[in-house]
Amino acid sequence: MYLNLFKKTQLLPIDIETCWKFFSDPKNLSLITPPEMNFQILTDLPDEIYPGLIIQYKVSPILSLRMNWVTEITQARKPYYFIDEQRFGPYKFWHHQHHFKEHQDGIEMADIVHYRIPFGFAGKMFGKILVESQLNKIFDFREKKLKELF
Repeated sequence: MYLNLFKKTQLLPIDIETCWKFFSDPKNLSLITPPEMNFQILTDLPDEIYPGLIIQYKVSPILSLRMNWVTEITQARKPYYFIDEQRFGPYKFWHHQHHFKEHQDGIEMADIVHYRIPFGFAGKMFGKILVESQLNKIFDFREKKLKELF
């Protein structure tokens, strides 16, 4: 079995409490998702994530195809990290780690995504190119938006 790996880091000029308050509020995900993804949260959300939280979305991650996506917050250690995993959605496997580490210039935020694309060999060969390109676009948008916000 193979898993693809995507990593992105960004330095934010904020303190750890501000960082956690923003990223642990699941409603803020809409702010940092590109508009062309038509991201819509279907779940009534709390103000802060917790392990076991299920979040349902509609999203257009690839080629404007509208999909249902369900994730679960499987781990959270305030204010240092949380992990979300796809339960239903476009991927065969999706495990997204969000890490926050204090740095002399603010917070170093790291996203680590392990994923597997369906469709066997064809998914492995062609899907990685599409998904990697889309992930870069999403996280580039996120980086730009976070610079505006902070």
